[in-house]
Amino acid sequence: MNGPLILPVRGFSPQLGPNNWVAPNATIVGNVQSGSDCTFWFQSVVRADVHEIRIGDRVNIQDGAILHGTFEKAGLYIGSDVSLGHRAMVHGCRIHDRVLVGMGAIVMDHAVIESNCLVAAGALVPERAHLKSGWIYAGIPAKPLRELKPEEIETILIGTVERYPKYANWFRNPEKTDL
Repeated sequence: MNGPLILPVRGFSPQLGPNNWVAPNATIVGNVQSGSDCTFWFQSVVRADVHEIRIGDRVNIQDGAILHGTFEKAGLYIGSDVSLGHRAMVHGCRIHDRVLVGMGAIVMDHAVIESNCLVAAGALVPERAHLKSGWIYAGIPAKPLRELKPEEIETILIGTVERYPKYANWFRNPEKTDL
């Protein structure tokens, strides 16, 4: 099995924090910095060739997710305890702590997602949108659907983040069945 594609570009090499797990076919390029306990899943692409990408602690970048920015205009900044769902696309935006971006959702340049938000699967967060804390957003364009309940913040936002290091351990120790 080959390892992940981790490449320097324009004089920048990815700087991954302690205890990160990177799938064998993930791609991480350029001016990327991640915190601790992050996971980069199968076929995810984190491409910081045109602008910087900063990722906090305990972020899971799920299968097929794409992270990028816009040349000289929009870097990508992700807080801690964030889940980026399968095939999510986040581009040149700012995502605060405890956010889940659902499967296939798109977040465009200069959008801001405050802490404790859930962006539903398939939603489109347009350029320069500002999503307020504590809500579920859905649709094209994404609109507030309803407030998140405290138990949803705990079970969905935080619970998802807590499960991904466990999943990564399955791949770090494939011979163990009790992880």
